[in-house]
Amino acid sequence: MSGRFEAVTTPLHGLLVLTRRKMADERGFLSRLFCEDDLAAFGWQGRVAQLNETGTTFKGTVRGMHFQCPPHAEIKLVTCTRGRILDVAVDIREDSPTFLQHFAVELSEDNACSLLIPQGFAHGFQALTDEVRMIYAHSHPHTAAAESGLNPQDPALGIDWPLRVINLSPRDAAHPWLSPDYRGVAA
Repeated sequence: MSGRFEAVTTPLHGLLVLTRRKMADERGFLSRLFCEDDLAAFGWQGRVAQLNETGTTFKGTVRGMHFQCPPHAEIKLVTCTRGRILDVAVDIREDSPTFLQHFAVELSEDNACSLLIPQGFAHGFQALTDEVRMIYAHSHPHTAAAESGLNPQDPALGIDWPLRVINLSPRDAAHPWLSPDYRGVAA
């Protein structure tokens, strides 16, 4: 355990669930969301190039499965600060022994967990409650020409969304299902 984070490994190499240690007293609590020194031990490389907050109004909403293609690939640290989500990462690294396998974990304002997603993964989530808020730290700035994604309802991914999928953006719904010759992205 580092000073503020404890890592739980997943079956997908490099993908980690981080539990944040809360310091609390009668006034409330403090929970560190990011620390370059601590997170370097878990695979964070470089700077935080971008920090984003998202709000999702309705439970059942799915956002994803997004990634940026090399050389603009990014590491993400995803944290839910309000409500609950099912956070999902899919391994799309070519030649990975876990290629196209996914891992899902519930993140919530109560469980103090974050998902550290290395390069070579597609990411998405489903809101399990109304009024979800999330914070994303990105190691690389958004590059529109490098953005891509997988269709979150593609049966080839095998993602079992717990709620009926609603509010899928036109962009996310337009991602085609994977063809048999899909090879992923270079690691």
